[in-house]
Amino acid sequence: MCGIVGYVGNKQASSVLVNALKKLEYRGYDSAGIAILDGDDILVRKAKGALKFLEEKIAGEVIKGVIGIGHTRWATHGEPSDVNAHPHTNISGTIAIVHNGIIENYAELKAWLQNQGVVFRSQTDTEVLAHLINYEYEKTGELFQAVQAALTRVEGSYALGVLCKDYPDRLIWARKESPLVIGLGDGENFIASDVPAILEHTRKVHYIQEKEMAVVYADHVDLFNMNGEKVVREPSTVEWDMEAAEKNGYPHFMVKEIHEQPRALTDTMRGRIIKDEKGNCTDVNFEEIKNFDMWKKARRVVISACGTAYHAGVVAKYAFEKLARMSVDVDVASEFRYRNPILDKDDIFIVISQSGETADTLSALRLAKERGLKVIAITNVVGSTVTREADEVIYTLAGPEIAVASTKAYTTQLMCLYMLAIKAGLLRGTLSEEEANKYLSELDSIPSKVQTILDNKEVVQKFASKQFNKDKIFYIGRQFDSATSLESALKLKEVSYMHSEAFAAGELKHGPIALIDKQTLVVAIASMPDLYDKIGSNMQEVRTRGASVLVITQDKTDAFAGKIDEAFVIPDCSEVTASLLTIIPAQLFAYYCSILRGIDPDKPRNLAKSVTVE
Repeated sequence: MCGIVGYVGNKQASSVLVNALKKLEYRGYDSAGIAILDGDDILVRKAKGALKFLEEKIAGEVIKGVIGIGHTRWATHGEPSDVNAHPHTNISGTIAIVHNGIIENYAELKAWLQNQGVVFRSQTDTEVLAHLINYEYEKTGELFQAVQAALTRVEGSYALGVLCKDYPDRLIWARKESPLVIGLGDGENFIASDVPAILEHTRKVHYIQEKEMAVVYADHVDLFNMNGEKVVREPSTVEWDMEAAEKNGYPHFMVKEIHEQPRALTDTMRGRIIKDEKGNCTDVNFEEIKNFDMWKKARRVVISACGTAYHAGVVAKYAFEKLARMSVDVDVASEFRYRNPILDKDDIFIVISQSGETADTLSALRLAKERGLKVIAITNVVGSTVTREADEVIYTLAGPEIAVASTKAYTTQLMCLYMLAIKAGLLRGTLSEEEANKYLSELDSIPSKVQTILDNKEVVQKFASKQFNKDKIFYIGRQFDSATSLESALKLKEVSYMHSEAFAAGELKHGPIALIDKQTLVVAIASMPDLYDKIGSNMQEVRTRGASVLVITQDKTDAFAGKIDEAFVIPDCSEVTASLLTIIPAQLFAYYCSILRGIDPDKPRNLAKSVTVE
């Protein structure tokens, strides 16, 4: 979740680090800090709150150091404060560290260190690392060995950067379950937890892999495994540039990314939906999946993910069951690993993660592999941990997603899952070629239909202007629409802080209807004509109790006349693929409510883009 940066070179490190941290603000944070080796002293400056407060703190100082580390923290141990902010140091201030992740045995280590006379300043688990490295350094007199020895005693996850007064030419880095990337410059090198922080300087990078260490100098980088053995690896090249991560005239990244969905969905399908010479869709081609035969004999599909990605999995459950007649279990990844799940060697196991670094999802992946299953990963980030550990990887090709609240990542995940379901249906004989081609043509038309919705966004904006002060918002739907309601409610609560919940429409009368009053908005998602009468009755039930009702539907026959206050009509599509369209007005509604309530939708409180801790 947190942002890590480091620099060794010939420029003023403080400005390089602060500018790099700005590129990582999208990850979510509650404090920021830097540590610079300036002459004989490590200067540590940190501040609670936005990065601007750190900038204000150092604005009057001349910090001449050319080597340093920086961090934006998202609190796990200890409240957000100046003291708990990173970097943390040993008692003498000769060693400074930044750390992402969680030290699970920190309490045990802290008690042991306190018995050695160490006095702690903060409430964090990270400070334990600073003192533990110092303890080992005093024994060995060599920094790399000290870090190496300290980490053998640590349980948990870390992306760790170490600056030491006695080693003014280098930084030591280590990684376990939290991402790190090294940017290779000309007479200078950069370190970060994510590529945007270094992209303005270089596209040539080393991704530090699981349980690796790195010693970063201004003119070269040495990679090692945890045993201290040197690792030789060619650097990678980042193909996308910073223009993709800029707002391009939009007021916020969230609305920019909502509008990027037609292109992102097209990119996701490109080369995967096969067309004949007449332009007719005929097949799905996933070159990433080498063994499609396993889909013919599989008993079921198991999907594990978190948050928005989990909601994509719930939609996929309906798609796989309808199109491929496969049993599907969808598990919240944070629960999956703890319940001793029943898995069969013939199960198809799919994990979904936008960042490819979601800690709970990685744990689910590892458990599945321990049980002998082959794992398919759906992710957006090349070089992420999930891509290295999964057996097969399907990239969503959504491009960089900066806003914390996911939009285009969700719809491109859905697109991948729909294509997989159609391919499975063909392989298993549950879909005829004619039926499969019909659904593929539907998918092929989705980007232009999303654009049609975006072109009519003023309808959603106008409705939001009337409803943004409601106390309670309930999303309801049936089947596919019930799954879409989950993501719609999450999006609204994430960025507007409005209390929103999702229910299967038929469940309203089994309890939730007790909450309905005049301060309630009910958003009904209704894309399935065979169920219009049923969900129409649900709309009537809540409206007679004082609720305002918005329906997102493809109905053009006034089937809901007298039961609603407003309708947003999506373009025609099959009820199977409608989830790719019904979510778009819900995303827009969440965005506009956020703006109307004076909230920055790109940086919702308490949230982070990449959840790399459990």
